[in-house]
Amino acid sequence: MTEKFLFWRTSSWGLSLLLVLPILAIVYTAIGDADEIFAHLMSTVLGTYAWNTLSVVAFTLLLAIIFGVPSAWLMVMCRVPGAKVLQWALVLPLAMPSYIVAYIYTDWFDYAGPVQIWLRNLFGWQTIHDYYFPDIRSIGGAALIMALVLFPYVYLLARGAFMEQSASLLNSARLLKCSPLESFRRLSLPLARPSIAVGASLVAMETVGDFGTMSYFAVPTLTTAVYDTWLGYSSLTAAAKLSAVMLLVIFLLLSAERYSRRKLKLFHQEVSAQPEPYPLSGWRKWAAAAWCWGLIGAAFLFPVFQLLYYAVNYFAESWTPEFRQYSINSLSVSFWAALIACFIAIAVNFNRRLVNKSSAVVPLRIASMGYAVPGTVLAIGVMIILVSTDHLINGFVRSLDYRPPGLLLSGTMFALIVAFVVRFSAVAIGSVESSLAKIPPSMDMAARTMGCNATAMLRRVHFPLIRRGILIAGLLVFIESMKELNAALLLRPFNFETLATYVFNFASDEQLEHAALPAILLVLVGLIPLIVVNRSLEQKS
Repeated sequence: MTEKFLFWRTSSWGLSLLLVLPILAIVYTAIGDADEIFAHLMSTVLGTYAWNTLSVVAFTLLLAIIFGVPSAWLMVMCRVPGAKVLQWALVLPLAMPSYIVAYIYTDWFDYAGPVQIWLRNLFGWQTIHDYYFPDIRSIGGAALIMALVLFPYVYLLARGAFMEQSASLLNSARLLKCSPLESFRRLSLPLARPSIAVGASLVAMETVGDFGTMSYFAVPTLTTAVYDTWLGYSSLTAAAKLSAVMLLVIFLLLSAERYSRRKLKLFHQEVSAQPEPYPLSGWRKWAAAAWCWGLIGAAFLFPVFQLLYYAVNYFAESWTPEFRQYSINSLSVSFWAALIACFIAIAVNFNRRLVNKSSAVVPLRIASMGYAVPGTVLAIGVMIILVSTDHLINGFVRSLDYRPPGLLLSGTMFALIVAFVVRFSAVAIGSVESSLAKIPPSMDMAARTMGCNATAMLRRVHFPLIRRGILIAGLLVFIESMKELNAALLLRPFNFETLATYVFNFASDEQLEHAALPAILLVLVGLIPLIVVNRSLEQKS
């Protein structure tokens, strides 16, 4: 029986090991020979990079929790005006690329922006020395922008946790005369802490891996250091060592999150009914609505309206052959990444279902590791693997007295597709895993009894039942690949741009108005997974 599953077992392990190769390559290169450039960076600026990274992450986490947790509690536990719209609208900021929000806020709040000009005209101030205004291009400004874009991670998970809390517990708190704030502080918040910690860890990992906002605000972090080291010094070894430092930071963040709740054990019973929301009246009702709408306005509506204004006024400059070509580039790269990721997700999940042993979970988890690695770090790992493979191919061809073919893998679109597959396969694996779990094992036994082998069972029984899950998985990988900036900046071939790099280049040159149209397209594409996630949450409720 076991021998019949050899193909699935081999393909599952083989694919998962291929996916983890870039991470292993970074570790191997980082512990290899000493590098003068890395030694120079370590003795001069590495401390500043690490401190800036930790500072931005700390401020972003603090702000994201302040933005996300009260909003989630208000949506679940209180009657807020417009709650039916607010509960899904609070997810919208996740669709905004952070570097676009950074550009728009800088345009408005910088010294030459309309806000400071208006203040100078109003109060008669002449120079910057006549008043104080917070500098948007700073660690605090970068943390504020990142928190505005990423707080929905905390909001979504905290809201899910509040919705799952037992109505009987909350009603007991009311019988004991606990006020809404006391109920939140003493009951709801401790019960939701594990979910909030998971959301906070997602925010931290996204902040550590962000390149666009940090580069635009000129805040040197470990991510910008990797990019500058590779492009400025052309040192793959030094970039790999910096990437290994970032992997260590990610590992410490995840470990800290798990350590903080090591003794916390929560057991939920099946929730039969939602707790009755607290009625709000007077200023509390309008303050709650203003808080939620203020977040949506600052993080989504204001940047979108600004982009729409640019797109309408600069439509002729934006609708160019380059825009159409780069859209095709993004679509083709994302399509192939989604297709391959779905194939990998089916292989590792189906192997786990067939073998049904704890060892079958290992390739599934290995294949999902890439999602925790920042795009810049992953790009360095992919580059190490593909450059080494190119050298091997060229050496072999040269040994046969033929002309070497050059960069077959590392200098083409193939490198981008590999990076996107490694980075986002975890998304596809999770979706397919969830769909397969809904199929009862009795259907497998029935199919086997009727003479189906493993491949026929997948084709005739499982595939029709998990088709929707595979489509959602492909869609999510496609959209994430369309938006990915960090890996695309490092791995794109010469004279090859995606929509994300195209928009970022204009934003870096202070000309976002010329790229408003592709920026809106990226935002619209980013809205699709948010709608899917929110609908899933609504169905659970």
